[in-house]
Amino acid sequence: MSPTYYAPHGGHPGQDQLLTGRAIFTEAYAVIPRGVMRDIVTSFLPGWEGTRLWVIARPLSGFAETFSQYIMEVQPGGGSDAPESDPEAQGVLFLTEGTAGLTVNGQTHTLTPGGYAYLPPSSGWTLRNPGPDTLRFHWIRKAYQPALGLDAPEVLILNEQDIAPNVMPDTNGAWATTRFVDPNDLRHDMHVTIVTFQPGGVIPFLETHVMEHGLYVLEGKAVYKLNDDWVEVEAGDFMWLRAFCPQACYAGGPGPFRYLLYKDVNRHMPLRPFGR
Repeated sequence: MSPTYYAPHGGHPGQDQLLTGRAIFTEAYAVIPRGVMRDIVTSFLPGWEGTRLWVIARPLSGFAETFSQYIMEVQPGGGSDAPESDPEAQGVLFLTEGTAGLTVNGQTHTLTPGGYAYLPPSSGWTLRNPGPDTLRFHWIRKAYQPALGLDAPEVLILNEQDIAPNVMPDTNGAWATTRFVDPNDLRHDMHVTIVTFQPGGVIPFLETHVMEHGLYVLEGKAVYKLNDDWVEVEAGDFMWLRAFCPQACYAGGPGPFRYLLYKDVNRHMPLRPFGR
């Protein structure tokens, strides 16, 4: 069965709806459910035509420290010839709906759902929606941290559906990770992967580690352990976990539970936090 990729479409709830929802914001984690991604909470960016976006993570005291994440919505003909304003920012694009024309290093690539692009700093990329349908994609940004003796990574243009997932040991295929970057390639200081749990699959212990996480649920539903709480999540929800926040997962089905995962990797821990 082909994978599916949930994307928000906005809109606005009626006056007859209850106020109670699943949104949670704590010092250890946050849950931004799909039901809050409405027209009223969209943003706009200079230099982008026919485009709005949902900002679901940004560097902020008590929230994301290492990355920002947008869900971009680009109308036919829209896009940008100068999308990235920060010369130190690297980016990952992951396509969920529509078609993107991504031009980088003088070559135009067509991205379709499941499409992935890694864009190193100052790569001068541009993007347009050449198709008749609305384009929706994730844009994850992180300031690149150079490492002594290592060059910056090159551009990568891939598609999830062309990559065999890596199955976790002793899980009989119930837990797998689709990796777009070789984990042994230390040039990369962030990984964006897709994690898949089949019905009944679990993270069988409370993971507690240094990596900050952003998790956007692409498909299915599950119960996720976040610090002290078990939280129900479904396709379209976003979770942020600060470093060392305990986490576990149980995927009850009926179909696969899949999420797009960001984490920071492969660099020394800063000894002077917050720029001091």
